[in-house]
Amino acid sequence: MNETTSIPGRAWQRMLSGRRLDLLDPSPLDVEISDIAHGLARVARWNGQTSGDHAFSVAQHSLIVEDIFRRSCPKATADDLMVALLHDGPEYVIGDMISPFKAVVGGGYKVVEKRLEAAIHLRFGLPAHPKTTLKDQIKKADMISAYFEATVLAGFAEAEARKFFGQPKGFTRDTILIEPLPAYQAQAKFLERFEAIEAERQSANWDLR
Repeated sequence: MNETTSIPGRAWQRMLSGRRLDLLDPSPLDVEISDIAHGLARVARWNGQTSGDHAFSVAQHSLIVEDIFRRSCPKATADDLMVALLHDGPEYVIGDMISPFKAVVGGGYKVVEKRLEAAIHLRFGLPAHPKTTLKDQIKKADMISAYFEATVLAGFAEAEARKFFGQPKGFTRDTILIEPLPAYQAQAKFLERFEAIEAERQSANWDLR
């Protein structure tokens, strides 16, 4: 009788930084902003079904959401802005899954996503998970971005987009950077914004001393 040897599955991913990130039990020590920016700039929103010469990346989407959130919530702290910028951070590892497919996959995806969110937030000195009020504010900004992405890039009619994402208020197409950027530009802009927010956080912490 032949016996088969079970080879345990690999649950980690090697990053370009050299880190090995365990997907099932991610450690904040294995999270690097360079890996996040690189990954998000190469993950396509809408499964790549957008117009333009370049994919519309999660990195660019994150920049738009943070910008909308900042303008909608002028009293937001630098920590809040960082949470907004990193709101889709886990997707640098697990990719961007469209909402209809997330519903089919179920809770397993959410468990992994939540663990990665916690690891990312803790790595940068943020609470593991945002408070409900902050999460809701960022979600509103996310829906505004999604509306313009849908109508400008993804072929949605305005009426259809309003049904799924609501009618954006206070923002128009010409007030956001909606034209898809090359990956290297989206990556650079994401890192630049991260560093700017981080400088604000450091300044705020210094003022509290």
